[in-house]
Amino acid sequence: MRSLNPMGSRLLMGLLLGLVLAIAGPQPASAGGVVNASWTGTAIEGYDPVAYFTDGKPVEGDSDYSYEWMDATWYFASAENRDLFAADPEKYAPQYGGYCAYAVSQGGTATIDPEAWRIEDGKLYLNLNKDIQATWMKDIPGYIEKANANWPGIREKLAN
Repeated sequence: MRSLNPMGSRLLMGLLLGLVLAIAGPQPASAGGVVNASWTGTAIEGYDPVAYFTDGKPVEGDSDYSYEWMDATWYFASAENRDLFAADPEKYAPQYGGYCAYAVSQGGTATIDPEAWRIEDGKLYLNLNKDIQATWMKDIPGYIEKANANWPGIREKLAN
């Protein structure tokens, strides 16, 4: 079996992301909020957003420690984490409503893998998967700049 060279791999990844964006398109958001919530209404696939900051790793949340914010249910590993989030959700919530940071930088949205994450300048960024995250990490400041420019328009489309 022949393997792809690095250029071919990047091209294939880009084509796959394009396909995901074309099929999924912008995901509808609940009225009033723009949060990437699964069909169950759960943000970050049920992972605890505070744990990325306090534990330095993704930790699955528990429905016993939930909090409603921006028309989504957020799960936490402990009551303490839930209370930290409730006191300052903007501090802990992922950027771009929890959509893939790379996809937003490219002008679209995509779901995320809670294991593909990074805290940059005190903000949580999530990616579609670890392959896309590797691409995103090659120029984090550039992709953040592009995503920040794209997000207001994307957010407006999702909110309508």
